Amino acid sequence: MRARKRSIGDRLAELAGARLDVLQVAPGSRAKHVALGGVLLSTGALAAVSAAFAVHMALGAPWAVALVIGIGWGLVIVNLDRMLLVGMAHDSSVVRNVAMAVPRIALAVLLGTVISTPLTLQVFDKEIDATIVTLQAEAADEFTTELDADARYAQMPALQERIATAQAVLAGGGATDPNADPRVTAATADRDAKQTAYDAAQATYREMQAKAQCELDGSCGSGEAGPGDAYQTAAAAAAQQASVVADAKAQLDDAEGTLLDARTAAGSDAASNGARSVSMAEADLATDQAALAALTSSRAAEVAAFEAQNSESDGLLARLEAMDRLAEDRPAAGTAHLMLFLLFLSVELLPILMKTLVNFSEPTSYDKLEKMRDDEDVAAETIRRDGRQRAVQARADLVVAAETDRMAREIIEREAAAREEAARREARRQARRGRFARALRSVVPGRPAESEVIEPTLDTGELEAMMIAPSAVGVFGTSAVPVPRPAAELLLPLPENR
Repeated sequence: MRARKRSIGDRLAELAGARLDVLQVAPGSRAKHVALGGVLLSTGALAAVSAAFAVHMALGAPWAVALVIGIGWGLVIVNLDRMLLVGMAHDSSVVRNVAMAVPRIALAVLLGTVISTPLTLQVFDKEIDATIVTLQAEAADEFTTELDADARYAQMPALQERIATAQAVLAGGGATDPNADPRVTAATADRDAKQTAYDAAQATYREMQAKAQCELDGSCGSGEAGPGDAYQTAAAAAAQQASVVADAKAQLDDAEGTLLDARTAAGSDAASNGARSVSMAEADLATDQAALAALTSSRAAEVAAFEAQNSESDGLLARLEAMDRLAEDRPAAGTAHLMLFLLFLSVELLPILMKTLVNFSEPTSYDKLEKMRDDEDVAAETIRRDGRQRAVQARADLVVAAETDRMAREIIEREAAAREEAARREARRQARRGRFARALRSVVPGRPAESEVIEPTLDTGELEAMMIAPSAVGVFGTSAVPVPRPAAELLLPLPENR
């Protein structure tokens, strides 16, 4: 069981970017890296749960599919957080630490916002559902208002009125009401106005008569009975009002006569135009009904499409809008939403902030040992690279030396062959000269001629050209060759050990 815990701790430390070989030498830093790995794992778990909620809310995916996608997103977040931590090595410079921390903290804030939003929405799920119903109702009312104001459907009330009029004409057999004629309507309105004026004048006349009688009796006004000045004034005013009443009566009689004439003319016109009104009403009714049916069908289709869309508008964006409305209507909900958002955001920021604060402090034993190990690795790799380069150079030198020896042996063999050929030519020449000398001595006796020995010469220029030419064998691009030796040295006998 102890080995199992150590294995889990090692994996958590590796997740936090620690080197196990260094932790074995500096065990005091193990707990810090194990805890940091646990925080990374917790952040990934929150990201997985948040992504599952988001996929389920936004796409309506089944929970099994949402969980699979959520686990994948959690692994991505863990990998990103680990990359942010591993890339922040300890540095003594404050400016470099800030330069490394600022973009990483900005990215962590972005990731924390994406992770925390679905979780906070899930916490306020019931309140958001109720707010979404309200938003859907408001959207439906707004859509209806827009349709009523739409120019395409503005003629629907007029069409309905014309259809009703045509149907009334057809129901009456073409006979129309004379009272609906414009002439009758205008005459009726004028008669009603004159009647109102006459009634007002008559009422005023009665009041004036009553006042004059009251002055005569002495029961009002001046209080003196008899035909005094007050009575005479009131009686004169009543007489004057009587003329006004008579004039109003005359105008009312004229209006009554005009109305009677208009009704008579309208009745005669209605009787003559009855048949024509029926045919026109039938044609207008068919046209108006077709237009009204087309507009009604188009409006109904738009309403149905909107209702279908509005009833399904409960995804992630709608829930965000509902959360904003809920925060406006209920400040306590807005405060709670902010606190939850900051809570989940702090969990995402915690690893980066801890790593930043540690970088501002003095380097720990782990940091020092890690740097030493890195320096040792660099030095060891440098030594291995130099050794490989020396080995390559040595192999190239051996190849060049072997090639030089081969070339020297070829030259020596060529010189030996030249000497042998020269000796053979000299022997043949001597043989020819001997025959000639013997023949000459046989004719003219004298001192025998000395034999001339021709020594073969070494073509040193060819050897020098071959020695200073670059070797045809190159290893990793090297062109180094040994310093050429004098040609005379190549003619020396080879040592026994070679």
